Amino acid sequence: MKTKTNTRTSLANGRSSRFLFSMPDHTVILDATAIQRSLTRIAHEIAERNEAGTEVALIGIPTGGDHLAARLAKILADIWGHTVPTGILDTTMHRDDLDSRAAPTIYPTDIPFDVTGKTIVLVDDVLFTGRTTRAAMDALNDFGRPKKIQLAVLVDRGHRELPIKADFIGKNVPTAQDEKISLLLTESGAAKDEVLLKRKP
Repeated sequence: MKTKTNTRTSLANGRSSRFLFSMPDHTVILDATAIQRSLTRIAHEIAERNEAGTEVALIGIPTGGDHLAARLAKILADIWGHTVPTGILDTTMHRDDLDSRAAPTIYPTDIPFDVTGKTIVLVDDVLFTGRTTRAAMDALNDFGRPKKIQLAVLVDRGHRELPIKADFIGKNVPTAQDEKISLLLTESGAAKDEVLLKRKP
């Protein structure tokens, strides 16, 4: 773990003493077990909210939400006893801050089913300003007219700039504006699953 070091000087008996102490630059707010527990709870909440499970489809937002959607689909398949349609939706070209990005990264979109008439659960890793969610809803319109759109996020860190609220939340984490939350998953090459709260150096 990277650390940042602070120096403290104190006077005692006429002599100065220097103490070095280290503070971690990040904190693990969810480990692998907690992530799995949160996803299991979210899946059961989705099942309770949507009795007609055959009408539900999951669409993950890269990067992170696509892998979480796949995991949720497996849990829901065990609950409902049938497979749950799952897709991936890139929001880059629908973002309202596209002009401020020098070289935006475009991720593949893959929605192998008709969204019209379905209850679509958008899945994202972190809910922050709400602008990614808004972009996702705009992008989804290109594929049809869902019956309903719901939002599931692993972490809600606050600081909303748009009137958007998640229907299903794994964990609420109050954060400072300049802090960052990162999701690491084995599907993306990480050594282990964890969610980190990173502080500004």
